[in-house]
Amino acid sequence: MANHKNIQDDEEFVTVMAAAGNKVVVVDYNATWCGPCQKIHPVYVQLAKKYPDVLFLGVDVDRCRETAAAQQVSSLPTFIIYRNGTKLDSVRGADQAGLEAMIKKHCGEESAEAAGGLADLISYIEHKSCECLNESDTTPFREFLEGKSKLSSDCDEQLILVYGFNQNIKLQAIRIKADPQTGPKLMKLFINHPKTLDFDAASGMTPHKKSPLPKTISWVKLQLNSAT
Repeated sequence: MANHKNIQDDEEFVTVMAAAGNKVVVVDYNATWCGPCQKIHPVYVQLAKKYPDVLFLGVDVDRCRETAAAQQVSSLPTFIIYRNGTKLDSVRGADQAGLEAMIKKHCGEESAEAAGGLADLISYIEHKSCECLNESDTTPFREFLEGKSKLSSDCDEQLILVYGFNQNIKLQAIRIKADPQTGPKLMKLFINHPKTLDFDAASGMTPHKKSPLPKTISWVKLQLNSAT
């Protein structure tokens, strides 16, 4: 399974975590002699199948002693979820419900649906080419890109988000997670602009796609051939 891997040693753990980039990573810290670890392992494998956009790793604490010590693993099994190498949350014990609740909390149930099986484009985003106009100082765009923060506007209800990619991509759906009361009500999509649009320019141009957003929206389907 492409999104499930058993780590062989401490060096491999460092390499795999670095390669994961912005991807959500769940790590199962276990041992062969741990009964609860072996009992929940089939559940863990099934969760990997259910959430194909998440990377699921298995770390044997006897093989990877330095990793277990660095991550302060003191009981087995322990499940820790990361993004960009940063620990987001953890669950101790063979708690099936708690484990899936943690995954849903940090990557959403939409990951299990994956908008018709389309690939996640997060790994193709070029952060240095990204910009946000009107962002609040309390919710920096950089932290939003890294999955560490929500995003909110500074002084009014408008935001301009600029995304750059490291290669040509085909954009067919956008996932939006927001509070039903304070989330966006309208999305305008502009593609292939060499310079960042300001609010005056955006108001005077016809967007490639304009879509009202209902309160319960998760995905916005697009009719695009390509975007860069």
